[in-house]
Amino acid sequence: MEADSQTFTRKYAADISSIKEAQQRIKSFAHITPVLSSETLDSFCGRKLYFKCECFQKGGAFKFRGACNAIFSLEDSQAERGVVTHSSGNHAAALSLAAKLRGIPAYVVVPKNAPKCKVENVKRYGGQIIWSEAAVESREETAKKVLQDTGGVLVHPYNDGRIISGQGTISLELLEQIPQIDTIIVPVSGGGLISGVTLAAKSINPSIRILGAEPKGADDAAQSKAIGNIVRLAETRTIADGLRAFLGELTWPVVRDLVDEIILVEDTEIIEAMRLCYEILKVAVEPSGAIGLAAVLSSRFKNNPAWKDCKNIGIVVSGGNVDLGVLWDYLNKGLL
Repeated sequence: MEADSQTFTRKYAADISSIKEAQQRIKSFAHITPVLSSETLDSFCGRKLYFKCECFQKGGAFKFRGACNAIFSLEDSQAERGVVTHSSGNHAAALSLAAKLRGIPAYVVVPKNAPKCKVENVKRYGGQIIWSEAAVESREETAKKVLQDTGGVLVHPYNDGRIISGQGTISLELLEQIPQIDTIIVPVSGGGLISGVTLAAKSINPSIRILGAEPKGADDAAQSKAIGNIVRLAETRTIADGLRAFLGELTWPVVRDLVDEIILVEDTEIIEAMRLCYEILKVAVEPSGAIGLAAVLSSRFKNNPAWKDCKNIGIVVSGGNVDLGVLWDYLNKGLL
């Protein structure tokens, strides 16, 4: 039974109403992505696994949902000035594509270490790239200057209610496609994805479990939940380039209050999960997208008695924009 629509109203940046509005707003643009399953992968962990394949979303990642919702939420007077963002890749491409669909400019601050395949997507969709240094602070400062220069509207990659609402449409689809799901495992970085998924899923089924999957080399969300305050790491070290951001003031309260646990995963486990996705599911998945499978196959999940009743698990495969050249270099240099 769906929870009272007022349950999460005003307390968080999005709620079931804003997520349903987002679904209507983007339905003529975004794909309803498929759910895949594999008896072989089920046998590895003794659970039923359902893979929500956002790697098949426009732009190759879930980010198109939030970006599309944000772009088409704008008044005409706002839209004509264009939009500005900073992103390591998937949000940048998604916003560029959504802006192209509305016929407005997108000014995108991209760190110099962004994967080549994701940068090429931004160019392909017509985004105007402005380079920054890799550090989050450099990205944010550069974006502020671009905002001043262009008069555009900022669309933050995750710390934005419109973005959170758009990402929440994943849960609406997934729980309609596979109603028996009792647990959803979601990659966690800046928190826009897991916030939207959580708010929608727990409004529909308050007893559903939401588990975040995070690399050990970028474990700010796990540390934040442990101490009860947002942690910003001095540096991150993980192959999962899409999971290097830190929680924002709009996403942190949802992670703090409603996400049941964060499961930490080694990069070696992420790479193994990528291999399994390719060999068994026959799907090319980027490291950030494979981390949910890595989490459910990890001993930290399988041996935890708290999760023994997790029988039907939805796994958000967040994206498929993998830069294979970087992956091979990473392996050849012995970094794993």
